[in-house]
This record gives sequence, structure tokens and C-alpha cells, in this order.
Amino acid sequence: MGMILYNVTIKVDPAVEEEWLAWMKLEHIPEVMRTGLFSEYRICRLLEQDDTEGKTFAVQYLCNNLRNFDTYRATFAPALQQKHYDRFGDKCVAFRTVMEIL
Repeated sequence: MGMILYNVTIKVDPAVEEEWLAWMKLEHIPEVMRTGLFSEYRICRLLEQDDTEGKTFAVQYLCNNLRNFDTYRATFAPALQQKHYDRFGDKCVAFRTVMEIL
């Protein structure tokens, strides 16, 4: 199996967009990376989307193997996702996908 791409797509309410983006860059993403289970990340803004209810972002994390991702999901993800919810509540709506890079 190849490398794993963990993609989190998030629609962010315009009222919290600047705060959310700063928090992601300065706190959340560094905390995810400190787990040591991902080799790199990127944060992207989706283009050609209806932004009337907020911009949509994709945060992508690259993982060397599925075992590392499973460790992340079981050990770290619940608490990190809860921190995100505690901070932004329903101002952000996220869905997650896991893909194999071929």
C-alpha cells in the first residue's frame, strides 16, 4: 500500500474565518504534526465554490502508511476534533476522507 492522504474539508463561517485560519496554522496543525505520524501537510482553499455561507478549505496530511494513520485516528483524533468543536462549534462543518496515493 502507498502513502496515505488524510483530507479534512471544512466550510468556515465568514464570522470566524480569520480566527479559524490563524488558529489552524498556529495551533491545530502544529499539534497534529507533533504526533509524529504525518510527514507533511498543506492547507488549501477551494476555488469555484459558492462562498455565500463561507469559504471551504481542505487541510491535507500525508502519512507514510495506514498503520500510522490508524494510530492517529485511534489515539489523537478524538481529542483534537473535540478541541476544534469546542473552539468553533457549528461555525465550521467538516468531513474527512482517507485516500491511498497511487
